[in-house]
Amino acid sequence: MAEDVQRESMEYDVVIVGAGPAGLSAAIRLKQLAAEAGKEVSVCVLEKGSEVGAHILSGAVIDPVGIEALIPDWKEKGAPADTPVTDDRFYFLGHSGSIRIPHFLFPPFMSNHGNYIVSLSNLCKWLGQQAEALGVEIYPGFPAAAVVYGDRGEVRGVTTGDLGVAKDGHHKPDFTPGMNLLGKYTLFAEGARGSCSKQLIKKFSLHEGHDPQKFGIGLKELWELAPGKHKKGLVAHTMGWPLSNDTGGGLFMYHWGENFCSIGFVVHLNYSNPYISPFDEFQRVKTHPLIRQYLEGGKRVGYGARAITEGGAQSVPTLAFPGGALIGCAAGFVNLPRIKGSHNAILTGIMGAESAFAALAAGRANDVLDDYEPAVKQSVVWKDLWRVRNIKPLWSKLGSVLSLPLMGLDMWTNQLFGFSLFGTLHHGKADYATLRHASECKPINYPKPDGVISFDKLSSVFLSNTNHEEDQPVHLVLKDPTIPIRVNLPEYAEPAQRYCPAGVYEIVQEASGPRFQINAQNCVHCKTCDIKDPEQNINWVTPEGGGGPNYINM
Repeated sequence: MAEDVQRESMEYDVVIVGAGPAGLSAAIRLKQLAAEAGKEVSVCVLEKGSEVGAHILSGAVIDPVGIEALIPDWKEKGAPADTPVTDDRFYFLGHSGSIRIPHFLFPPFMSNHGNYIVSLSNLCKWLGQQAEALGVEIYPGFPAAAVVYGDRGEVRGVTTGDLGVAKDGHHKPDFTPGMNLLGKYTLFAEGARGSCSKQLIKKFSLHEGHDPQKFGIGLKELWELAPGKHKKGLVAHTMGWPLSNDTGGGLFMYHWGENFCSIGFVVHLNYSNPYISPFDEFQRVKTHPLIRQYLEGGKRVGYGARAITEGGAQSVPTLAFPGGALIGCAAGFVNLPRIKGSHNAILTGIMGAESAFAALAAGRANDVLDDYEPAVKQSVVWKDLWRVRNIKPLWSKLGSVLSLPLMGLDMWTNQLFGFSLFGTLHHGKADYATLRHASECKPINYPKPDGVISFDKLSSVFLSNTNHEEDQPVHLVLKDPTIPIRVNLPEYAEPAQRYCPAGVYEIVQEASGPRFQINAQNCVHCKTCDIKDPEQNINWVTPEGGGGPNYINM
């Protein structure tokens, strides 16, 4: 971002980065509190997508505890959450068969009954409408490209991305500099691996004393099923095939609305074989007889991918810092075995808003919201995470087969007695450090997609409605351009060409030798490259506002 341009500034009481469940809930709660107190509080929300919901991707089965706390009459107000779970199934898959695991083996908090199948994208659009009705200013198409700091190093706000910068860095005729949006407090609700949040965690050493954050990549397709195949309210999850025992992950399948089926696959990003392609594992699992029976005769209408935080309680960083706080999955509040985080995102958004409002009422500004983290630690959010804190470490250390009964035992002891026989287990290396050398691993021969049940990456990206202005700086920045060919290719068979679910990275063979190519136009903003690159050489920065996917019903 150019530093020598003149930037206009706008000032608010609270600036919120990200119009997802956490950010919108914080905005709504601030306005609710202001109305109750008879005060004025100015709030703006920045969203890098072209509209609210454009970049929102999740399963999603939501626990309504969050939305009920925020908007108790959410049903009467028409929230798009009208498919209650009616059938909840869990399977362990083999190559061609499956074992259904009965629900009595799981503690009650693992049940999905009472939850709702939703399009989180649509739910966020609705939350955006509720926020605007209360007077929140929402600016879609305006990414937070940089953090603004004050003289004491405190966060003062953010700078939005410049528009009209050419690929070579020169200013085009339509150049428009980004603005400084300044607030007494800034709440960061960017989701998993947010670009500003990553910088803040490093600057303020927010991860000191905590385990490294762990991630998965979630890939999702939206299908319209054939008549008779749709089982409205059906929720199914799987473990096992096609992943090897030492690679965590599994499938989800949710039947909702009118013949819609949200189907997806999560691969834990601490996998060790550099030849794994999460996208191709997803295409392969759909061919299993248990899954294929629902998809045959249907039509795929949507595709997307997004990183997921999986570290749980051990990996939640320090939440507040001078001038702001992390809320939602910018900090990582996903309950991994439940595969749910939206309720905790909403609840932490509420708590962040309440802390900020109390500080504003006391005449404070740009200091540490020191009551926010204790509120989280004393809330149902922390209880939700604490009782499943050992699931990810057990899965990572023991593999899918051996860990399954121990995970069940651990959840039951936490449910019944409030403690774990294992104490608190810890995560090992960060996900980027878990790859073995290619010479130690066996390449995986993935079947060719049939174009009916399984598909290729480029036809999938087309369904995500992804678009970027081509003449702009590449937003996938290599710290050292030589590393992909000099290090990653010989040592890891350059895994970027496989872990990316959108065909962004390619090795192109030329007469002079291999060349690393970045097809930034394809990027669906999943952040996997920023997480998994073994040399941490790829830095994901915000492209021009409005770029990226435009998800519909996802």
